Amino acid sequence: QVQFVESGGGLVQPGGSLRLSCAASGRLFTIVDMGWYRQAPGKQRELVAVMTPGGITNYADSVKGRFTISRVYAKNTVDLQMNSLKPEDTAVYYCNARPTYDSWGQGTQVTVSS
Repeated sequence: QVQFVESGGGLVQPGGSLRLSCAASGRLFTIVDMGWYRQAPGKQRELVAVMTPGGITNYADSVKGRFTISRVYAKNTVDLQMNSLKPEDTAVYYCNARPTYDSWGQGTQVTVSS
């Protein structure tokens, strides 16, 4: 059973920064792509950042240059550093593999507002 526990969200002003962290359980962590997803109210969940086991990263155009994904394999964690946050980044953020497992964590709320 794979489980994800996200943390680090909060309320931040436009232009601010947050660092999200995800603790993943399961033996497949080291051999699967891991990503951060987000879902804003009334919108579909979207993939914003992904990292392969070999360290290749890919980002959605909307966050490129502002977000950085990283992984610590020894700890089974994947982080998302978010800089220059915008109101449109407001969403619940989740981590999961790519392709996704059926089990999702509770997510962490990020609100960007003045």
